[in-house]
Amino acid sequence: MKLFKSLLIAPATLGLLAPMSATANELNLAEVSGYSSSEEVQNISEFYPKELAVTNSRVDGLEARINEFEAGGFSETTTASFSADFYLGGVDGGTSATDDPFMATYGFQIDLNTSFTGEDSLDISIDAGNTSSSTTSVTEFDGNATGDVLTVDGVSYTFPVGGATVFVADNGDGSALFTTACSYGGPTNTLDDCGNVNAGITGGAVATGASYDFGNGFSTAVGLQTNTEASTGIMTEESTDAYALNAAYTDDNYGFSVTWSNIEDGSNGNDTYTALNGSFTPDGEALPSISVGYEIGDDDSKSTDEEITSFFVGLQWDEVGPGALGIAMGHSNTVEGAEEEYMYEAYYSYPVNDQMTITPVIYTKESATSGQDDATGFLVKTSFSF
Repeated sequence: MKLFKSLLIAPATLGLLAPMSATANELNLAEVSGYSSSEEVQNISEFYPKELAVTNSRVDGLEARINEFEAGGFSETTTASFSADFYLGGVDGGTSATDDPFMATYGFQIDLNTSFTGEDSLDISIDAGNTSSSTTSVTEFDGNATGDVLTVDGVSYTFPVGGATVFVADNGDGSALFTTACSYGGPTNTLDDCGNVNAGITGGAVATGASYDFGNGFSTAVGLQTNTEASTGIMTEESTDAYALNAAYTDDNYGFSVTWSNIEDGSNGNDTYTALNGSFTPDGEALPSISVGYEIGDDDSKSTDEEITSFFVGLQWDEVGPGALGIAMGHSNTVEGAEEEYMYEAYYSYPVNDQMTITPVIYTKESATSGQDDATGFLVKTSFSF
């Protein structure tokens, strides 16, 4: 009986002692290995002190070069986007300068964007193109008239100040932060401003402005720019400045905005403009969105005090087949007492894929000049983004 108990207890005792023995062996082996490694390293450092010093200096130099490369490289927040537009078109009628049977031009743009705090944005636009005043058949498209030379088209920096957003720019628009209630996306230069021709100040040399979002769709903005060279500064005796105010309300289906501007006109006084814009997008794919704009201005020069008006109305169907269809009409900067020269257009924007879009447009421009025919143009714009 005692022998049988001993046979039962022996395996259990060995099972309890085995882990303790293995742990002790592992600790001893690790300690021995550590001692051996320390002794070997000490021996190597004693026998090869010069070689180790050279190796350490080379490693330090390599690390310094890596740090220098990382400092001079692009930040992780920097992005670059590229776009290229090709324009084919012709115009029949108008003056001899605008009667072109067929012309072709291009425009290329690089947009660089980076952020330093996650809330600010530094934006640089670089353009190239061969559009000029002689290629009048495609002047309804912005083809970048840089003479085939890459040119910095604008530099702006946007940052938050409290609850507001502020920007400063060189070669920028004072209306950069404005909201215009317009859902029409036509491609031509005459009608793409939705009737807000002068009140939304553009084309400045130096510009600055701020906007504030009150929430619930309400926002307001102010803009200031100089229309002379940047070297004259802004709000100086040498500069001719323009400033504007903008207020808007936008909802999912409709919006309304009002813009007012005061534009210095040299020694002739100031011109003031007020633009009203509204848009409505009904529910349902078959119904188009409608956008309407009207602007009225006064030329307060000493020699004349004329009223200037602009008008726009446009319809856009966002889903017609694979693309969007739009039609619009309007006139721009019509002087009081003169006959309106309306422009009518229809376009279809077809996205071939995410990086390529083809937009044909046909338009006609009325002419109130005696003996001058109306101008009719057909243009095709092919856009690539990458």
